[in-house]
Amino acid sequence: MLTVIRSLLFALAFYTGSLIFVLWAMAFGWTTPLMVQNTATNWSRFHRWCVQQLLGQRIVVEGDLPIGPYLYIAKHESMFETIDMLCLFDRPAIGAKRELFDIPLWGGIARRYGLIPIERAAGASALRVLRAAAKDRIGQGRAICLFPEGTRVPHGESPPLKAGFAGLYSLLGLPVVPIAIDSGRVSPRGKFLKRPGTITYKVGEIVPVGLDRKEAEARVHAAINALN
Repeated sequence: MLTVIRSLLFALAFYTGSLIFVLWAMAFGWTTPLMVQNTATNWSRFHRWCVQQLLGQRIVVEGDLPIGPYLYIAKHESMFETIDMLCLFDRPAIGAKRELFDIPLWGGIARRYGLIPIERAAGASALRVLRAAAKDRIGQGRAICLFPEGTRVPHGESPPLKAGFAGLYSLLGLPVVPIAIDSGRVSPRGKFLKRPGTITYKVGEIVPVGLDRKEAEARVHAAINALN
């Protein structure tokens, strides 16, 4: 019963608060991209407060998270990490499926913030667009964060990485920081009820540049699934 109450309070507070942040970004986001980015960061902090105080979920980072010119590749189990990444990094440029940019109002804010659209059904041309967007964000001193499984995965499952990861790894020439996340244990995909507990980020060993595709994929795949 307590889990139901906590989940109801979280939904009421978070989605009401999110509407306020969206309206704020719409009203003032036309001034500078930094306004939208700062609003998004504050929204992420609000989300983390709701997760901790209303759901009773504790957030732990295991290992040192290096900050610099890296490609951050993370496990994707729930909505949690897509929002909380803004608490881990300064204005990170996160890869998001292209369809989200077509959502009225939200899509414009996403572009203004600098999210990176990913066309999952396209091929080499989409990879070139992704590379150009990533290089632009890197030039702004922002972290590049991608979820290489392409969609949220139930906790315990470890599907192969999408082909786009290897292409981007090769084209960008950046070392990779793999991050395992077990958010699906307490906030499973598609479930309204969210349980108290601990969400862990486990930072894996840096994958250097210059590895062949098979080895780079194997190292990243093993690292992001370390909490399974």
